[in-house]
Amino acid sequence: MLGKPVGHSLSPVLHRAAYRALGLTGWRYTAIECDEQGLAGLLARSGEDVIGYSCTMPLKRQVLRVASSASAQASAIGAGNTLLRTATGWHADNTDWIGIRDALATAAIPVGGAVTILGAGGTAQAALAALAAGPALERISVLVREPSRAGGLLATAARLELPVTLASLADEQSWLAADLIIATLPAGVADRFADLPFHAGQALLDVVYSPWPTPLAAALAAAGAPVVSGAAMLLHQAARQVELMTGSAAPVEAMRAALREAAPGCGA
Repeated sequence: MLGKPVGHSLSPVLHRAAYRALGLTGWRYTAIECDEQGLAGLLARSGEDVIGYSCTMPLKRQVLRVASSASAQASAIGAGNTLLRTATGWHADNTDWIGIRDALATAAIPVGGAVTILGAGGTAQAALAALAAGPALERISVLVREPSRAGGLLATAARLELPVTLASLADEQSWLAADLIIATLPAGVADRFADLPFHAGQALLDVVYSPWPTPLAAALAAAGAPVVSGAAMLLHQAARQVELMTGSAAPVEAMRAALREAAPGCGA
C-alpha cells in the first residue's frame, strides 16, 4: 500500500486477512510511505514479485499520470486507487466506486430519487461513478465549501454524463430534500450540521468511520434513517482489489471479521 501518511490505514488488516483465508501463505501486504514525487521511481524499482499496489492520498490522481493504461472507470473518475502489473506496464484502476456501491447494496439502501454528496474530492468523484452505475436519479446536488475547487468533480460528472448542481455546504434544503446523503468530508467537518431536522425517509453513507457513529450519522439514525459507515466502503473496495490482484473471489466475511477485531465499533 502506498500513500503518505499510511501508518493509520486498516487496508493491511483487510488484505492480510484475505490472503490467510485464501491460503496464499507466500503473499505479503506492506504499507509504504510514498508521495506524488516518489511514485514513478518506486514503481520503476519494484521487483517482478510485486503484483500490484493499493494507493491512497495524495496519490490518487498521480496514479493515472504514471500508469501506462487505465480502466474506463478510473479514467472517468479522474483518479485511481489501484495499480496492477501487466506485461506492458502498470495498469490503473479505481475500486472506491465499487466500495460505495456495494456498501449501499449490502445495507439494502436503494439509490434513487434525490442524492446529495458532501464534498468534491476524489471520493466524491468515485461516488458519482457509483451513482452512474445505478438507475436514473431525480437530482444530484454536490455541497462544497469552495465552489472554485470543484473543477475536478464537474469534469467527472461531464465524463459520466451526470447532471450535477453545485451548492453551498450550508444549503439546508439540499440536505433535507435528499433521499440519500453521501458524506465524503474529513472527520469533523459535517458535525455542525447534525442538528438539522433529518427524517426517516433519508439514508446516509458517511465515509468517516473513526469515531463511529459520527455526529451526523447519529443524528440521522436518531431520526429513524438507515446509516452506513465508511468502514463498509473500505471493506468492499479492498475486496475488489483482492479480486483484481489474486484472481480469486474475495473472502468478504473473513475480511469483515478482521476489520471488526482491529477497529471495534467501526460500523463494518
